[in-house]
Amino acid sequence: MTDTPRKRSSGALKYGVALVLILGAIGLLLSSSLNSNLTFFITPSEYARDTAKYENRTVRLGGVVEPNTKSFDLNTLELRFKISDGSTVYPVYYKGAPPDLMREGIGVTVQGKFQNGVFNGEELLVKHSEEYRAPKPGEQLDYSRLIDAIKDSR
Repeated sequence: MTDTPRKRSSGALKYGVALVLILGAIGLLLSSSLNSNLTFFITPSEYARDTAKYENRTVRLGGVVEPNTKSFDLNTLELRFKISDGSTVYPVYYKGAPPDLMREGIGVTVQGKFQNGVFNGEELLVKHSEEYRAPKPGEQLDYSRLIDAIKDSR
């Protein structure tokens, strides 16, 4: 009579160990999948501080389109501009039709990769307010407020 309960408990133990191993493997797969699909949001200054960390890695770069830097070729759909956070500036290359609201002096978030000091964008989003406030003549752009707004919209 003592053999029957032992067989039952050893069978339950085997199932318990198998269940723990299966759940552990599933957890490991989910964890590695989430880490490989993680996309960081950075500013040009953050990239400048640690270029090796972000080189050839997909990130979202947020900042303001610098005045007098935007050029768009309608034939090739190549858009080039410079993005800044008020202290650091990087050139951006994007192939595709730009969003309707894309213009100089507006906040943007570009997803892509840095390669040889140029940010190659794959997706371009324009930051805009739900309220319209016409800029006053000669008004200076508040970079810190715009960067905070871009970070809050993530």
